[in-house]
This record gives sequence, C-alpha cells and structure tokens, in this order.
Amino acid sequence: MSASWLVVILLISVASVGAPSGEEIYEETLKNTPIFNDPELIAYINKLGREIVAVSEMADEKFTFTLLDSPELNAFATADNYVYVNRGLLNYVSNEAQLASVIAHEVAHVTCDHVKERFSKGTSNQVLSTLIYILSGSGDAAEAAMAYGQANVRSFGRRQELEADEVGAEYMAKLGYDVNEMLSMLSIMKDFETLQKEQAKSRGAIRPTYHGVFASHPRNDARLRAVVSKASKLTTGAPKSNGAVQYRELTQDLIWGNNFLAKKTPAGRYSNMRWRVRFDLPEGWTKTAGVAPIVVMGESPEKKASLSMTRLGRTAQSPEEYLFNQLKVTEVAEGENISPARLNGFTGKLKETGEDNKENTVRVAVIFYKLHAYLFRGEVSNPDDFANFDKLFMEAISTFRTISQAEIDGQQPQKIHYIKATGNTTFDGLTQYFNLKRSDVAILRVINGLYPAGEPKAGQVIKVFKR
Repeated sequence: MSASWLVVILLISVASVGAPSGEEIYEETLKNTPIFNDPELIAYINKLGREIVAVSEMADEKFTFTLLDSPELNAFATADNYVYVNRGLLNYVSNEAQLASVIAHEVAHVTCDHVKERFSKGTSNQVLSTLIYILSGSGDAAEAAMAYGQANVRSFGRRQELEADEVGAEYMAKLGYDVNEMLSMLSIMKDFETLQKEQAKSRGAIRPTYHGVFASHPRNDARLRAVVSKASKLTTGAPKSNGAVQYRELTQDLIWGNNFLAKKTPAGRYSNMRWRVRFDLPEGWTKTAGVAPIVVMGESPEKKASLSMTRLGRTAQSPEEYLFNQLKVTEVAEGENISPARLNGFTGKLKETGEDNKENTVRVAVIFYKLHAYLFRGEVSNPDDFANFDKLFMEAISTFRTISQAEIDGQQPQKIHYIKATGNTTFDGLTQYFNLKRSDVAILRVINGLYPAGEPKAGQVIKVFKR
C-alpha cells in the first residue's frame, strides 16, 4: 500500500473524531518519512528555528522543528507548533538567509493562526486534502480527497501565503537578514514549478510545489515585493551575513534525490543487483546460500520449514505450462495464477513422497522475469505443520520484486558538491563532465537560481550533484 493511501486511511479515521493533534501528525509522519540522520544539519535548523521564534509573537511557546528524509521540495507547519523541513528543500537553498526565509514563513503560518484556521474551521474535506498533501507530498491525493470548493481554498491560500511572507520577512529583518533573500528563494521555487510544468505537458497534472500561489513570477509580483520591501524597514543595526559559506560546508555531500541508503532492509531479504530481483523471507528465518542449482535457502528458527529459490531459463510458455512441461510436474492442487509486482506467475501444491515413504505437501511457485523463471519450493519436516507454514510461504513469494535502476543507482547516490566557475564553465559542460543527463541542465540552472537560460560567471560558486 502506498504512503499516500496510508495517509488517506489515517486521516479519514481521525476526521470522524476531529482534527489530529500535532503529536499525532508527527508520529504518523515519522512512520512514513524518517528523520534525516545528520546531527549537524538538525542542530542548524533547530538553531535557526529558535532564533526566528524568539523575535515572533510566540517567543515564549515551544516549537518543534524536524528535518525529514524526503526528496520533496517542501516545508510545512502543523498543529501545536510543529514545523517540518524536507531534506529535498535544502538541495535548492543557496545560503542561510534563504533557509531562514522558509522557516520564518512556516513559523508565520503558526503565529498568524493559519494552521488553526485550516485544521479547526475548515471542512473535513479541507483538513483531509491539506494533511494528505503535507504528509505524502501528493497533490493528486489531495485533489482526490477534495472534490469541491477548490476555488475557495485557493483564494484562502493566497491570502494566507502572502501574510506568511509578510510576517516571515519581518522576522528576517528583525534578525538582520536581507529580506530580498526571501524573493530569491521563492523565485527558485517558482522556477522549479515552471520546469515541472514544462516536463509534464505530455503527462497531465503535476504535483504542486511548496508555495505555489503566484500567478506571476515572485520577482514580478507587486504585492509580494511591497510586503517584503515594507519589512526591510524593520532592520536595525549592521546587516547579517547571508551565511552562504557555512551553509555550503553543512550541505557539502548532501544526498540528492531518494535516500535508498537510509531505507531499512529486512534481515531476511535476498537481493541480487545483477539479476535485479529480490524477495523477503519470513521474519526470523535464517538465510543461506543454496547448493546449485538452488540460489538461496531460508529456514525457520526451529528448522521445521524451508523455502528455496532456483533460477532457471524460461520458455515462451505460460508459468503454468512451464511447471508441467519443463519441470515435469504431473499434478498440482489448488493451482492459481499469481502476479507479484505485476509479474506473471503460477503457484500450487504438490504431493511428494519423502525418503521415509511419507507423503508430504510442497508449495511450489514459478515467476517469470525477463529471460528467466524463478522457482520457489516451500517444504516442511512434519506434514501436520504445512497449513501454518504455507501462509508464510505465500507471503514470502508475494514479496518477489524487480529492482529498479533508481534503487541500483541509489546504492551510490548522487550528492551535492560546490565548485567555483571559470570563464569557460557552462551548464552543458558540467553535465558532460559529471556524466549527468542532458535534461539535468535545466535543474542545475534552477538550483543555482539561473533558470531558464543563465550561465555561471567566473568566480561564482556553483552547486552540482554527482556520484
């Protein structure tokens, strides 16, 4: 089940008894998206958050700041003063002032009571759509949960977002930051949204981005420029550095995209990157290399049952025909087609006579992937135990999956690096030098604030992602 639908189920259940608390949302968020394991970055974001709260109208209240291990360009605030920043957003930020603008914007949503309004006064559909979006990052899921009233929500959103920008800019000014860094950050977000739209023209609707309420570009939005300019007058004393150097030190080698290295791998998982297949043995089972032709063998803790997998060459026949014609099986009980991960397969029960002349039941399954057939055999030492273990056999067989190229690449993830441009540096040249895709030229421009056609200037520090 996808994270989006897990969120839908959770929120439908809590909607019947009222809006969830900040702690409930926090716990559910971490079930689907863990905290990013970088103590320095976590401390940095908490420090910025505390400084911003200290100059706000809620300086005496507790705020909880969390860095999520999500590749989405997003940040959000929920009930009870919880503020979240996604790791993916940090890939698009260029300095401390820009990050402060995002956190200040989210704190402003809390101090301006936007979160309370959205969670307590909104209809149940509005609450659902908002929470589904912030927890799953899926605008499509939010749209599915909210079939009406979208125009009102958009209007409500514009007012709230502009007010959060205004108040957030005031917090920045009080801390000495250049409030124009907020415009720079919002411009990067708008550029990312524009790029998504261009790339998605042939694929239909796109996922909304973090801010997403400006019809025009932030640099050209008169209302936004007016409130930011107004906030700049609150600056007192010497202006604060934009903190670019420290920010680059903290984000050097920051993971770009999905963080496959952080995903928990079950102890009983068998993976073969060369064959691009994997499956999970039942929890607590021992995994060992098999004796040819068996590839892998799993045994239950008491060695009362085993499940093996063998890799064979396939034919043009169906999995069922393959079982009978190639493997010479004469009779199968309770045979049925299966489709783990949408692959073609067939499973059933065989009756075999053991060395002790006792009849045993064996679970057998064949799954096709590319040019090979993967044969599973589930066996028990005591025939009376088969029914109980057969459930585990079927569950394990159903976990058979192909391994995507993204997961393979993710074993050596792309990371953020900073380089100093020369007079000859171009984004086309950088994609060739770092062996990136041609389409990555546009995203390099976005993360460096030079979209759609800008090029690096000599001496400028440029952000790239590479392995």
